Amino acid sequence: MKTLTFLLLLAACTALPASARNPRSQREPIATQETLDETPAAAPVLGTDEENGQTAAGQSAEEATQPTPRTRTDDLTLGLTAEQADSLVAEWRERQRSHSFNDFVNTYISFDNAPRSNVPDSVYTKRLLALVSPVQLPYNQIVRSYIDRYVEPGRSDVARILGMSQYYFPFIEEELIKAGLPVELRALPIIESALLPAVISRAGAAGLWQFMPSTGRSYGLEVNSLVDERCDPIRSTQAAIRYLKDLYRIYKEWSLAIAAYNCGPGNVNKALARAGENCRSFWDIYDYLPRETRGYVPAFIGASYVYSYHRNHGIEPDAAPIPLSVDTLCINRLMHFGQIASTIDIPMETLRQLNPQYKLDIIPATAKSYTLVLPQRKIAQYIAHEQEIMAKDSMYLKEYINPANLDKKRAEMANTIHVVKKGDTLGAIARKYHVTTTQIMRWNNLKNAHKLSIGQKLRIERR
Repeated sequence: MKTLTFLLLLAACTALPASARNPRSQREPIATQETLDETPAAAPVLGTDEENGQTAAGQSAEEATQPTPRTRTDDLTLGLTAEQADSLVAEWRERQRSHSFNDFVNTYISFDNAPRSNVPDSVYTKRLLALVSPVQLPYNQIVRSYIDRYVEPGRSDVARILGMSQYYFPFIEEELIKAGLPVELRALPIIESALLPAVISRAGAAGLWQFMPSTGRSYGLEVNSLVDERCDPIRSTQAAIRYLKDLYRIYKEWSLAIAAYNCGPGNVNKALARAGENCRSFWDIYDYLPRETRGYVPAFIGASYVYSYHRNHGIEPDAAPIPLSVDTLCINRLMHFGQIASTIDIPMETLRQLNPQYKLDIIPATAKSYTLVLPQRKIAQYIAHEQEIMAKDSMYLKEYINPANLDKKRAEMANTIHVVKKGDTLGAIARKYHVTTTQIMRWNNLKNAHKLSIGQKLRIERR
């Protein structure tokens, strides 16, 4: 009954006329169509009083015969405000994403009685064979070593990654399907970035898909002092898909295309030449590839496995640290995140999480438009206060646009110092700053993840 009531409310809010809500001219268009019969219906003529020419209801006969225009009834709106309607839509979308994640596991993944530790090779082989995919997922001892790394008890990153996948995977899968590519390629950003959209490697690769600046630019991604679209989840996903399509056209085999994504087609071509003409798969050229790439395809198979079979190992996803239901606005003016955060009560960190492509919290919409992603529940609030937000530009942009302050701001955002407090763990600190425990250990030359002392200062590289 509750589900039926919710669906009725949702149907009602989607039927709201444009005049009943704040105009959303700045939003990216969403395809909707309302078809209402606007043909006026004639009102039935009530009994008339022939002596005075009045209807029994006190109307003139002429008035009574005039058609009465049909109007939208207030019953459809149920008294909902724009904010309330957005809240209902947000709830529906959040349920959708959560349910789709659970449905995948419940529908396609079988649960068995195999032990969670020391899983026999035959079980791993059977489980991988059950994942029907155009991307080959063979099992061997190299693959097993990567699966074991993912399912090892106490690996907090896997639970975090699974939680983040509820936000990122729906649109990644949508883009893959749209391009005609296997949805299993969704596992690539797991091994590339651990689903951290703002992470930058030591080599300078950035974003979910870890594009180098030159490769990113060649696939249409903007990279400059204020914007890095390699960190834009949607734009970088679209670019990565174009890159993967190009690689598959070259090799006609997914394991080679995935290897080339990691080390470049030049290195794969050299490995193919050294291995001989009859070698046409990753495993044929394994010994001739760079050391890092030898582990790349096995890691991909391991990531695909743990995403599908995490419950067989007692791993449950963490709650996603960002809103699962979001919407996109088109911004046509220079804007600072502070203008938004101070007006509609949304944390700066949330704005950064949802819009990681903006390096200095600035949307540089001067020569062209840019997108702004907000929680669905905040959309109507933003639109209602848009003029107030825009009016704060001088207050927030003065210091940031001043060239003398840009370098200082970059330095501030590049590194953060975390002072260890009582109860802190490396995993908790990593989740707070949306990085991995491995990264924190590397940045601070830590040898033991379990040895932290109160007052210890840890460097966190943000950009």
